[in-house]
This record gives sequence, C-alpha cells and structure tokens, in this order.
Amino acid sequence: MAGLQSFLDRFQGADPRTVPTRTRFAFGIGSTAESLALYSLGVIGMGYYNQVLGLDIRLAGAVPTLAIFADAISDPFMGSWSDRFRSKRWGRRHPFMLIAPPFIALSFWCSFNPPEGWSDWWLFSWLLFWSICLRTSMTVYHVPHLAMGGELSREYIERTKIMSYNNFFAWLGSAAMFKLNTIIFFASVAQFANGFLNPNAYGPFSLWIAFVILIVLFSSAWFTRDRIESLPQPPPDAKPFSALDFYKDLMGAFRNRNYLWLLIALFALSLMLGLRGGMSFYMNLYYWELSSEDFGNVLFIGSLFGYLTGFFFSTNIHNLFDKRATIVATALALSVFPAMPVILRMLDMFPANGSENLVLGIAVFGALGAGAGSILNISVMSALADVADENALKYGIRQEGIIYSARTFFAKLDNSIGHGIAAAALWLIAFPDKAVPGEVDPEIIWWVGTIESPIAIIPGVIAAIFYAQYRINKDQYAETRRKLNEQAMDTAPPEADEEKR
Repeated sequence: MAGLQSFLDRFQGADPRTVPTRTRFAFGIGSTAESLALYSLGVIGMGYYNQVLGLDIRLAGAVPTLAIFADAISDPFMGSWSDRFRSKRWGRRHPFMLIAPPFIALSFWCSFNPPEGWSDWWLFSWLLFWSICLRTSMTVYHVPHLAMGGELSREYIERTKIMSYNNFFAWLGSAAMFKLNTIIFFASVAQFANGFLNPNAYGPFSLWIAFVILIVLFSSAWFTRDRIESLPQPPPDAKPFSALDFYKDLMGAFRNRNYLWLLIALFALSLMLGLRGGMSFYMNLYYWELSSEDFGNVLFIGSLFGYLTGFFFSTNIHNLFDKRATIVATALALSVFPAMPVILRMLDMFPANGSENLVLGIAVFGALGAGAGSILNISVMSALADVADENALKYGIRQEGIIYSARTFFAKLDNSIGHGIAAAALWLIAFPDKAVPGEVDPEIIWWVGTIESPIAIIPGVIAAIFYAQYRINKDQYAETRRKLNEQAMDTAPPEADEEKR
C-alpha cells in the first residue's frame, strides 16, 4: 500500500503544499538528455573510436581526461553567473536553458561523425574539440537546470521527491535508451555479430539521438517557465557578475565543511564510476562475451529495478533516516554489489560465458548496485540543496548555481579521469585494437575483470568514509530554515510585511 500511495502522490499531486507533479515531471525530463548525451559518449564513445575506427587507446582515453580541464573552469563559472544573473521576465536560470539545446545536439552528432580517412592525430583532435563543445554547452544548460531544481522547494523531504524525478529520468536517458538503441541501431547482423562493431550504425544513431536531445531539453525549459515568478532572484543590492565575485562565490562555497566533504566524496566516487564506465564496453564484449542485445539487457534490467526503487522509496527512507546514514550505506553498496559477478567468477562460483543464467546473474547484482546508486544520487542532490540553505544564511545570496555546478562537474569527471585511468590500464595490459570477442588472450581478459571490479571498489569505500563526515541532519536543517525565514521577515519591504500579517 505504501508503494501504491507513493505512486499516486507522484502522479496526482496529493499534497497541495508541494511542488506540482507536472513541474516535477518537466524538471525531471531535462536530465534525460544529459544522460543520453554523456552516457552514450561515455559508454560507447571510447570503444567506437578505438575498436571501430582504430584510434590508439591512449589517444581515445586521453580525450575525456583532457576535456575535464575545460569543465573545471566552465562549471563553477556558469554556476556563479546564473546565481547573479537578473531577468524579471525569464529569471536567472531559464535564459541559459533556452539557449543551449541546439549547441548540445550539434556537438553530440559531430562527436560520432568524424571525416573518413583521417589519421590518429586528426581523429583525436576532432573528438577532443567536439567533446569539449558538448560538455561546455551541457554546462550552460544543466548547471542552471539543477540549480532550479534545488530552488523549487524549501522543504527537507519535498526536495527528495523532486530529485527522485530527476534521478528516474536520468535512468530513462541512460540505460533505458541504451537498450532501445541496441534494438534499433546496434542489433546484431550477419556481418557483425556484435552491433557495436558495425561502423554503419553510428551515423543514424547519432542523428536520432541529437534530435531527441534537442526536443527534450527545450521542453524541460519551456514547461517549467511558469515557476519563474516563484524562484529566488538575486538580492536587490547584489553586484552584477564579475571575475572577483566569481572567486568570492567559489571560496564561500568551499568554506562550507559539509560541501567540502561532499565534494571530496564525489571525486572518489566519480573515479570508481568512471573506471567502471570506461571498462564497460570491454567487459561486456570481451570479458562476458555478450551480444549487443544482451549488453543492453544487462544494463536495462538491472537499472530498471534500481531506479524504480530510488524513485518510489527514497522519500520514505529519508523520513526514517537522516541523509548522511542513507548516503554512507548506499555508497558502500554501490561499491560492492556491481563487483560481485567478477569476484564470484574468480572463485568459480558464477555462470560460465554463454550459459543461460549469465545475463540474469549479472543483472541481479546490477539491480542491487543500481538501487543503491539511485538512492545515493537522490540523497546527495537533496543534501546539496540543504547546503545551499546554509550558505544563504551565512552569505546572504542563494548559491544553488555554484553548489550544483559540483554535480555537473563530477558527472563529467566520472567519464574523464576514470576513463583516462581505464584507457591507461587497457594500454598497460596490451589490450589489442579491433579485437574479436573470444579471441583475446585469457590473461589480458583476467586483468580487465580485476581492474573493473575488485580494484574499482577501493575509491568507492574512500567515498563512503568522506560522506560520513557530512553533518546536516533534520534538526539542523529546521534551525537553518527558521533563521532564514526570520531573516526574510526582517528584510521584507513594509508593504510585503503588511501583506504577510
């Protein structure tokens, strides 16, 4: 009954004091396109350039690692700019969200369509340029988009509900669309037993996905514009954006210890997720020897269960436990469960390749990991909104842009440094270019599994340790909100104060 009631609450808007369901929905779909672009490029981009186009693995893996340096500047810059941007009609978030979608769609298409016949260095330059364009234009959209999500509600639990929509639609754009793509574009054919090795599939795939990205991002921005009047504006005496204020905003955010612990933990977690993401193409094609269809099934079945778990139960979990306990427990679970198939294989306790139970076994542990990851992501996103309240009380300006720029930065970091480490590892173990599944040296395959699973657990455990330092609980949140409300009453103009009476 609790699950059914949660379902009805989400789709019927049971409590009139909460953010309308249609607004949660419109906000959430924006994350579909973010996942669709970054997930697609992260999961199959390096494999496409290396195994299909023949680009040296060191160059293919270096691209996302080098692109992160642009993100390190653009993400907090965009956060500070949107925090201080002022528009009476369009607010401080929506102008950026309406401008960015065409550039994101174009950059995605170009990333998968390099000119034919180019040398390694020209292919590398093409991929690097368009990866930076994609990630920078994504920053212009998603930093304001996530900041808006943090501003939609001031309630401790309602923020969790809002972020559960964001998390669910992120899954829709990643694993769900990935599975659909394996059916439509990357299905096995006579010439290519694994559709991801078919060079003719990437042109139609990238064109279709670019179109979906354009429509979805614009829709999210357009159908949330009715909330502009209720969203915070910069204080009347706030200075316009400048390089000096950007530096001050950044330092102010970093001085918040709760924010700093979350950042360090996000960095460690991103290393683990990026390493696994970079190895995913090679694990599924060469370690497990899955077809493209089964590759999609593994990601879809496991993650479907996991993300539905997060969508329906995160609010109830936060009602029972503080966010810190939830974050630590789910970080540990996310570290361990996805690694279990390889660990059990090493102990001769897991189904053999090609057996009927192989896909099911991988999907079960994937579901447990996805459930933990879903709840973890929702909890951290909700916690960042609580951190923004702390900073608003201390510095007198809402900094959701700066605060949530960390989320967009680390979402891209996990397919940057982590992918770079994965590429370096594949080079060190001498993984061959244009390899044929089933014909790679068994010792090399053993190292692929060891790097992707047991070794990848280490940064995840480190992340859990730092997450445990986060200190905002329900009582502290309530006290912060009380002081912010008093502060708002003290600074309200006389006519507004009279209306409140």
